[in-house]
Amino acid sequence: MAAGLFELRKDPITGWWVATVVDRAFDRERFARAAEPVDDRVAGCANCSTPDGAGVRVRMLKNFAFHVVGTGDDARELDRGIAQVALAEARATGSWQTILAPPKEHRALHAVGNELIEALLTEARDALAAARTSGQTDYLQVVQNWGAQAGARTNHLCLDLYDLPQIPHRVAEEMGGAARFVIREGECPFCRLVRDETRQPDRLVWEDASSVAFAPYASRSAFEVWIVPRAHEADFGRATRPDIAATAEALRQVLSRLASSLDGPPYNLVLHSAPLREQVDATYHWHWEIHPRLREIAGLELGTGLPVNPVSPEDAVEELLGRADMTGGGTG
Repeated sequence: MAAGLFELRKDPITGWWVATVVDRAFDRERFARAAEPVDDRVAGCANCSTPDGAGVRVRMLKNFAFHVVGTGDDARELDRGIAQVALAEARATGSWQTILAPPKEHRALHAVGNELIEALLTEARDALAAARTSGQTDYLQVVQNWGAQAGARTNHLCLDLYDLPQIPHRVAEEMGGAARFVIREGECPFCRLVRDETRQPDRLVWEDASSVAFAPYASRSAFEVWIVPRAHEADFGRATRPDIAATAEALRQVLSRLASSLDGPPYNLVLHSAPLREQVDATYHWHWEIHPRLREIAGLELGTGLPVNPVSPEDAVEELLGRADMTGGGTG
């Protein structure tokens, strides 16, 4: 019988379950998957020329990106002619912006150097701080989609910003689970994870004095990695210059390892930070999640909502550390 024993693992924060394959030898040929470029040969790259400027720029793509509908009746009301209004004139209507690297910068994030990574992260930090001050929306989601398989719409290096009229389900579950953990255990669960993953480093990918990068115990996707600051802070909008520099270095290290091990795979990079209208300083902890897109979602996952991870996080880390260039600061 072919190997493929599932081990059910429980996320210590959300309580959600993941089915992890733990008895199948890692086969690199099944998962090494280079990020495919977006086909822009006809129209070219609009992000190279819009907006004007030579450095990091912010481009507004849609200033009214979301309708708050919820039900079929709500949608029918919209069809009867409810007017669209600008974000500045209505709460929680959303927007979509992108933080752009300089013109003609189409290299992967890990390949551009820390200075540019820090500049992109600083713009994201400032956008979060401004959104909290304006009070016009509930959540600002920061993501990077790299490669056509990961949903990228451009080859240009960028971070996307989505103003959302609600707290994302995943973040809400993390907030609730973290609050319960603090009540039960007396400390932030992310701070506990930082301590535990460095003491028993089976899933540790990278660490230095400021940040820890590890494959979570209940990883939802193959080669999923979290980057968590050692210092407790809920809101990335309050990140300091040293915080930004440390995050840039951790991202470069982890993404370099993924590129070396898996031929530069497509991935989604996602920031989890405190919602803009909530006070969760004592219980939440901002962090970045990297989800390589190495396989298609199958019927079991669609039918049950149970994520299936075909590579255990322990095997993923062994692969990353065995193939990666170990030069640079910190340890891996």
